[in-house]
Parts: sequence; structure tokens; C-alpha cells
Amino acid sequence: MSLSPSRDEQDGSISAVQEPRTRILFVFLDGVGLAPSGPDNPLSQVPMPHLAGLLGGPLVLSEDAGGSERGWSDALLSHNGLVLRAVDACLGVPGLPQSATGQTALFTGVNAPALVGGHITAFPTRRLREVIAERSVLKQVAVAGGEVLFANAHSERFWEMIRKKERHLGASTLTALAAGVPIPHLDDLADGRAVLWDFTHEIASRHLGYELSVVSPEVAGARLARLASQHDLVLYESFLTDLAGHRRIEAEWVLTRLDAFWGAVLDHRTPETTVILCSDHGNLEDATTKAHTTNPVPLLAVGPAAKCFEAATAITDVAPAIVSCLANRPLQADQAAGVERSG
Repeated sequence: MSLSPSRDEQDGSISAVQEPRTRILFVFLDGVGLAPSGPDNPLSQVPMPHLAGLLGGPLVLSEDAGGSERGWSDALLSHNGLVLRAVDACLGVPGLPQSATGQTALFTGVNAPALVGGHITAFPTRRLREVIAERSVLKQVAVAGGEVLFANAHSERFWEMIRKKERHLGASTLTALAAGVPIPHLDDLADGRAVLWDFTHEIASRHLGYELSVVSPEVAGARLARLASQHDLVLYESFLTDLAGHRRIEAEWVLTRLDAFWGAVLDHRTPETTVILCSDHGNLEDATTKAHTTNPVPLLAVGPAAKCFEAATAITDVAPAIVSCLANRPLQADQAAGVERSG
């Protein structure tokens, strides 16, 4: 992860030869699987022009996507600067994939369901918390000298509930705590230094009692892209999609906003930023059930480092690919060191 000095033969000076910077924005959407188009798949029924323009169609499995023993092909799209994979979330463990084990696997690269002997719902258990504390992708990049950020703002109300043991920490928050980085507060949100899971603030302000100004999906997406331009790795989570999958909110309401948000992220990202989108289990893509599904989940990578994710076949491949990708390119700390050496 260091810069390599090269000697200028003309004047004998030493200068830092810098490879192109790589930044990764990891957008985690809870409960989004891949299924064929059809009347029961909101991802094929709700217009999403930004995503469709990128992919050449909706985020679905094509009818002829067979090719593996699972009945679907891992590789859906792969060309310059764009990779779309259908990755396994079941991880060889019977039953429906669940949030605690799925997110632990996604954020660490460890096969959490196999480790604990089953799929665990909701919040990580003690054993899963230990895995996250040791193998958090944010921690791995931070230890290697990278600048990392968990972009989700957390309220004081949330932390008070944690202190009173009225709720538990989710895998994404634990992933950030393992890295030892500050978690943004609502003051950071107001100052543009964070994004809410409810990225337009509509649910938080109108239904949860938070005094927040509503923002457009485009503003929120541009903000997240700007945060990504200031760090080597940024993790952002939204579980609006899972709420829609469980039919607590309308899928169309979520997907129209998500598409505008995604479009703004891509429009405002810097040339060195690769945006990764992935999920922990299927849900939203099948409107015939409120339960999770065994469908594969999308792994979408857009940007100069997209090829780092071409070989992924399971959610356990995402965190190692991020770490490997950043390990082979200069990080924030490396650039600073290069400036000092050449100064």
C-alpha cells in the first residue's frame, strides 16, 4: 500500500510515482434479491430509469440466465467499468438467509451461517459480534492505513436506547465500531457530513418524530458521493428496501426514490471512485411473500475498480475483494507519505 519512489535520471531527484487513487463506496441495501421479470417482481414493474440506463434493462435475472447448478449464472454483465454478478446468500446452509448472519458475512467475508450452524435473524449474537470485531471490512482497511467512514447518521435517541438495552446494535454499526472511527450524529447530518438510512428523511421526520428537513434523493445521493471522494472506503446502509419487502411501506415509493438517489451518486462520484451495491438476502424481488427468499442477490460494481469483483460468487467474496482492491492501490495515508517524501 505504499508509493514507489523513482529517480529522475536528468536531475537525480527522487519523486513519488503515484498510481491512480482508488476509492470505494459500498452501498448496502437490505433485502434485495434477483429474480426474473414478472408481475410479482417490483424491480421489473417499477420504472427505474437511472438503473435501467446503466444496465440496459431492469435489475433482474433473465429467463435464460441458467448455467450453474443453482439454475442461474453468476455473471450477468461485465464490461469496461461495470460488473453485475448474481451472488449466493445461502452459503451452503439450509433455510432462508437472515440479516444477522448475512450482514456479518457480507461485511467480514466469513461464512457466518456455517460458523454458527444456521441463519440468524435481526441483530448479531455474541459470536457474530466477535467475528465483526475481528474481521470488519472497515477495520481491515483502516488498519492498513486507509481513511474509512460509516456514512449513516445515528441520533442521540438511538444511543440512549442502546444504553438502556432497549435495542441492539446492527451489523453495520458494529462494523464501524470495530474500525474505531466516529459514527456521525444528527449534527453531522445537518452539516452535510452524513446520510440517513431514510435518505430523504421523509419517514424519520413524518413518522418517527425527528425534526429534520426533507431532502430530495438527488441531494442525498450527491452528498454521499462527496463523502466517498474524501475517504478510501465509505460504507452506507439503507433498509428501506427490506421494509418494502416486508410490505411495511410501498415498493414503488421506495424504488422511485432509490433510483433517483442511485443516479445522483453515480453522477457526482469522482473518476477514481468505484460504487459497489450489494445485499444480504432476497426479499423485495418477490411480492408473493413477506418472507426472505433464497434468491441470489445483486453485486453491482461501477467504476475503475469494478474488475476487482468479477470473480465473486457469494456475499462472502465482497469484503475480501474490497480489501484486496485497496491493498493494491495507494490509500489516503500513502498519498500523504508520498507528499512528505517528495517535499
